[in-house]
Amino acid sequence: MNKIQKTQQRWVAGLVIVCCSIMAFIDAVVQPAYHIKSIVKIMLFLIVPIVYSRFNKEISLKKLFIPSKKGFAISLFLGVGTFAVIISAYFIFRNIFDLSVITTALTESLGVSKENFVAVSIYISFVNSLLEEFFFRGFAFLTLMKLTTKRNAYIFSSVVFAGYHIAMMIGWFTLPAFVIAMSGLILGGLIFSYLNERNQNIYSSWMVHMFANFATNTVGFILFGII
Repeated sequence: MNKIQKTQQRWVAGLVIVCCSIMAFIDAVVQPAYHIKSIVKIMLFLIVPIVYSRFNKEISLKKLFIPSKKGFAISLFLGVGTFAVIISAYFIFRNIFDLSVITTALTESLGVSKENFVAVSIYISFVNSLLEEFFFRGFAFLTLMKLTTKRNAYIFSSVVFAGYHIAMMIGWFTLPAFVIAMSGLILGGLIFSYLNERNQNIYSSWMVHMFANFATNTVGFILFGII
């Protein structure tokens, strides 16, 4: 690894950590309305990487959005499987862990309620999932993998992906449920990165991520009493 690659590696990793830290502060301390949070997140997770790529001509982010049929079937299979696992886990553990606090936390911290949850869930499933895949798997993983070892890229992108959710989920779970959730996020991050490494775009992981969000939103519909 030459000096230029080391410098680029530090810049990419640094920007990822800074953007995640800012979002964590907003989630845990500022706690704005959900639409305000979403605007800030778009600026940090989309605009910042694009601006950086404009200054660093050796980093191209356009190819991440080139669609490909490669890996579609396996991604669809994994997505459906992920949906089934999350929904099954909810029905298995709903009498063990008190999940009702999630709706209370969402309403108090983000203004997400039964009345607007349908719109929020649509945004989370399609837009927010793509935004996170671009940032964590496109910018933080595929870009970083060209600048450091594959092992480091896998670990870094998966850990920051899980860590980013900590501030968001404060007060949602008991400690055992929180550990399970974080372990699942790290494992999910590793799987998402593997899919994107194989296909060299973000659509494979996006599909699985969408199905995961479909499942968690379905749980949300149940908890809010919508279904």
